[in-house]
Amino acid sequence: MEVGLTERLDSFVKKHNDRQLVAIPLAIFAISLLILALTFATSGSPVKLGMEFKGGTMISAETGESLQTIEQKYADYPINDIRQAGSRVIMQFGPMSSELQQELISDVIDSYENVEINQIGPVYGESLQQQAIKAVIISFIGMAIIVFLIFKTFVPSIIVVMSALSDIFIAAAFMNIAGIELSLGTVAALLMIIGYSVDSDILLNTRVLKRRGTTPENISNALHTGVTMTSTTLAALVVMYLVSTYSYLLSSSLSQITILSDISIVLIFGLVADLINTWMLNTSILRWHVTNNATRRRRA
Repeated sequence: MEVGLTERLDSFVKKHNDRQLVAIPLAIFAISLLILALTFATSGSPVKLGMEFKGGTMISAETGESLQTIEQKYADYPINDIRQAGSRVIMQFGPMSSELQQELISDVIDSYENVEINQIGPVYGESLQQQAIKAVIISFIGMAIIVFLIFKTFVPSIIVVMSALSDIFIAAAFMNIAGIELSLGTVAALLMIIGYSVDSDILLNTRVLKRRGTTPENISNALHTGVTMTSTTLAALVVMYLVSTYSYLLSSSLSQITILSDISIVLIFGLVADLINTWMLNTSILRWHVTNNATRRRRA
């Protein structure tokens, strides 16, 4: 599978010119921006915020009742989500008054067994939002500085930043489509995507700009190495997603590990986006940059 993907992608890159290669990732990027804009217009945030960022109460309990019954039972409370995880039911409620919250907690404790309660206040949630935004901004600034120090030219540095930015936007748009909320776990996944993106882009830039040989040969060599690395990571993430999401189907004693499920699926989609951006968008721009510089040197 890995060899077939590498060979097909390598052949695709060689057969298409720079304009054809750049069209596909730019179209995907534009669609992602549209999705994020629509989400922002309807919710006030480009992605749906999880409980950590807006505050609320998450309750997990063992019960044999159906999800519909439980949802109807707590319809008077601001219930945002309810799902089954093995023998347990996980309910997520939005911010509410302290009196209503205490009434809810008392009712759940009286009605169910092995109750677990997690509460986050809206003020603390807003603080976490600010910290998450700062973390992403600092990551991009640090990445841009390091890449510029390595290559000391504008075009290679900017395409690395462009690729990471596109990977983040595409992964965030997928989160909206899949209904995945922005949580501390998914923020960590988005930050990891930046790291994976920079890794593959620096590999490509280093092979093309700092090694001897023709540009097509250097791109092909970088592609084979990069796709092998990404495919290996994707295989591990797919296993993690399946185990964390569907392990409860094997045994009633197991439950879905939501945070690992969300992290793995966001990373999977981010790495798929990185394959497209690195080996199509960045390759086309870098190939144009090298050709353009060679033409200028011949004219000079």
